[in-house]
Order: sequence, then C-alpha cells, then structure tokens
Amino acid sequence: MKSITFALAKGRLSDISIGIFEKLGYDVSQMKEKSRKLIFYDEKNKIKFILVKASDVPTYVEYQAADIGIVGYDTILEEGRHVYEMLNLNFGNCKMCVCGRPEMKDSFYKIHNLKVATKYPNIAKEFFEKEKKMGAEIIKLNGSVELAPLTGLSEVIVDIVESGKTLVENGLCVFEEICDISARLIVNRVSLKMERERINDIVEKIKGVII
Repeated sequence: MKSITFALAKGRLSDISIGIFEKLGYDVSQMKEKSRKLIFYDEKNKIKFILVKASDVPTYVEYQAADIGIVGYDTILEEGRHVYEMLNLNFGNCKMCVCGRPEMKDSFYKIHNLKVATKYPNIAKEFFEKEKKMGAEIIKLNGSVELAPLTGLSEVIVDIVESGKTLVENGLCVFEEICDISARLIVNRVSLKMERERINDIVEKIKGVII
C-alpha cells in the first residue's frame, strides 16, 4: 500500500500538527527529536511526513509531491495554488489586517496611489484593487514590515496580527481587518480521487482530535 504523504510547514504549525498526529497514534518520535532531517516515516500506518517552508506547502501539494498539507490560510491565499481545502484546523488563529500610524486611520483610503508595504503582495493587491477599488503601490518586504510606515516607505502595511503587541510597541494600530487566518488542511485533487477513502478517514480522525 502506498504511503500518504503530509507536507508540514516548519515552525509553530508543525509543532502543533505533530501533537495531533501523536494523539492519532502515528509514530512522530523522530520528528520530536528536532534533528535536521526533513523526511520522516511511519511504516506501520503508511504515512510519510515532509517538513518544508510554509510558502512551499501548497506547491508540494499541487504537484502531488505531497497528498495532504497543513499550512496557514494566509499562505494558501498568497500562493494561489490549485489545491482542495478540506478542513479548518482552528489553531494558529490570527487576522490579516491593514495597519498604520493612528493619525492616518480615518484618512488613509483618500490617499492617491497609496503605498502598501507587506510580505503578502497578492493578498494586498487583491484587497485594495478588487475589494476597496483603490489604486495602491504594493511594496514587497521580507523583514519587519512595521518599519515601513515609521520610515516613510509606505503609508500602511498589510500583515498578520495575533496579539497586536508588536503594533502597539511600534506606535501602530489596526485600520481594517481583511480576513481571519488559521491553519488549514489542504489536499491534492488527484490524490483525493485516487485515495478518497484513506484521506477521508484521516480527515475524520483529525476532526475528532481537534474538536
């Protein structure tokens, strides 16, 4: 029997996911050792786990290098890959928001060709151009986007907000919420057709654990 392959986003989401798999009785002992290995096997249950960068999870799933992936909804939206979203796992909860300096909260939408700094250019473009019908110059950053409004690089930022503590410490606030973010379970469309019974069984077991 062929193994079902899970692609897990490295970091906090994979740590929580490993806890779920442990409750299901899967062998995750090697993953808990925090080694540099990237591929792990549970021979008894015919499960393979691969650890990849979060932004790569949808790519591995779309191209069937993995059958199932667990990754944040922000990554799914940003990457725009052709995958099937099966389950909201309801952990890693936060929000995608437009943020900036408090004095601009009521006037930012009036700015012509608003400059927006973000790690999520596709989400930002979709929101401002399609939802808000605003012209916006999207500036892609890889580091701390909170710096952008403070240095004049941009008027606002689009970023994930969890507690809001980082915003407050940098004199910023939330202007508008774009969407809720949480970990999601995604599946390759072909895998779902070929292994529907096994994948549905896995999904139902995960549902039982997270509920």
